[in-house]
Amino acid sequence: MRWDRLGRVAMLGVLATISYLYLSAGVTLVSTWSAAKRDGAQVAALERQNAQLQAQHTALQERTTLIREARALGMQRPGEQVYVVQGLPAN
Repeated sequence: MRWDRLGRVAMLGVLATISYLYLSAGVTLVSTWSAAKRDGAQVAALERQNAQLQAQHTALQERTTLIREARALGMQRPGEQVYVVQGLPAN
């Protein structure tokens, strides 16, 4: 048996194993980086949506918004007289 040849084959096997481990770690690193980038974009979109919803919530808590929406639906306050003006000339 030639020990130098066996040593070279063993070293080649070790080199192949180490190369495989480095490549698999690199692939995992790249896939994790791309997932983090995609998730970061999704987080930014959700933060913008949250800000819009917070602003809408604040606006809906105001009394003037409630009154404006009720008037748009044709509601009136108790005891209030409503006038309808018709026949105005078009501008």
